[in-house]
Amino acid sequence: MSRLLAAFLLLCSLSFAQSRTLNAEAAQAEAAHFLSDLVKLDTEDPPGNESKVAEYIKAVLAKEGIEAELLKTDAGRDSVVARLKGDGSARPLLIMGHEDVVPVDRSHWTVEPFAAIEKDGYIYGRGAKDDKAMDAANLEVFLQLKRMNIPLKRDVILLAEASEEMSSTAGMNTLVAKYWDKLDCEFALNEGGGGLVENGRVKYIAVATAEKMPRGAKLVSSGSSGHGSIPRVDNAVIHLAAAVAKAGTWDTPSRLNETTAEFFKRLATISPPDEAAWYRDPLNPETQAILRVKKPQYYSMLRTSVVPTMLKAGIKSNVIPPTAEATLDIRMLPDEDVQNFPNLLAQAINDPQVKVVTENDKLNMPAAPASKLGTVMFAALEHAQKKVLPDSITLPTMTTGATDSAFLRAKGVQAYGIGVPGTEEDGRTVHGNDERLEIKQLGTFVQFLFSAVTEVAGK
Repeated sequence: MSRLLAAFLLLCSLSFAQSRTLNAEAAQAEAAHFLSDLVKLDTEDPPGNESKVAEYIKAVLAKEGIEAELLKTDAGRDSVVARLKGDGSARPLLIMGHEDVVPVDRSHWTVEPFAAIEKDGYIYGRGAKDDKAMDAANLEVFLQLKRMNIPLKRDVILLAEASEEMSSTAGMNTLVAKYWDKLDCEFALNEGGGGLVENGRVKYIAVATAEKMPRGAKLVSSGSSGHGSIPRVDNAVIHLAAAVAKAGTWDTPSRLNETTAEFFKRLATISPPDEAAWYRDPLNPETQAILRVKKPQYYSMLRTSVVPTMLKAGIKSNVIPPTAEATLDIRMLPDEDVQNFPNLLAQAINDPQVKVVTENDKLNMPAAPASKLGTVMFAALEHAQKKVLPDSITLPTMTTGATDSAFLRAKGVQAYGIGVPGTEEDGRTVHGNDERLEIKQLGTFVQFLFSAVTEVAGK
């Protein structure tokens, strides 16, 4: 009897292990089908019209016997949420993406941006990478969990949210405030990371554990107006120009945090010797001078950045205006003193004719701490990379841009940014022309996501 029991248990074990094995080829094909359908739904924001995506995802889930709920905010801008129940022994995992896309200038596209054209192994279209690939992969993994009947210790929540690309009352700020009981979770997987493909191979998988906080500000210069033929020492345009130059060239204080320290440490291990030397000592002033020119994104990861983006002054060439304005894009480190930083900027400019005016937008990304590296979720993402892409490496990173993970981190959620790997050229199409995503890498990402989700949420 003991031998029969042992054989039975072994058979059950093998059957269970097989039930967690993803059919990679079929999953890739289905995820690509979902992505194609989603790209064909024009959800340019503004105006959004994201309900089209929410209704599509709800219908797909309904065919599989999964109930989904539309989260209502603004008319025509629904988000959608669904849940697979676990046994409650651990808090939920949220997998999410956004439904909207940035606008398109068709005159610069070589393909129809909402036709989801397949060419040379790629799907082309607005949102193919940002962020409907995330929605498609999440949907595929969610369905696989249901189909395989994988036992869960924590609920897995699927969310496709409206209005990430523009600040609006249909976005994550409202969802968190109005529907937190449907989203409350311990861990979240969202956009923000990715992976670099070089020579057909994934060099690394980037997992975003932190991001810089976007904060808008203006420099407002004032002086006496008059005829343009008479030079004036208090000319507002002159003072603004000098202030813009000071702000734009200001070497703000640099520092590392847990994420960026580990990022540069690991990056050094896969870089050429000359670059590796930079990454082993990123706070060295000489290194920073090099990074500022050759690797400006890495330079930005080390500090709160101040970048002038728009200028406004005058109504006529021979009239000295009484005021002049410059718009600044400020991206703050997660631990920056939001209230005091404008004072530091004013001190750097050091001109009583120029004031720093901050924007008070209630939809601003909240100040949020970085997610931790020492969690079971981050470990599962590393394990998934080693399983699916054993020749690659995991790089924790801090994005210089922003995602809606900030709203989750502010609620205490450990949120991690991931994404479909691509080449540098693929990355340049995001928010650009001829946006595209390689179907093969979408399949790789589905395997990666499935592995991480089942490790963290499965029993």
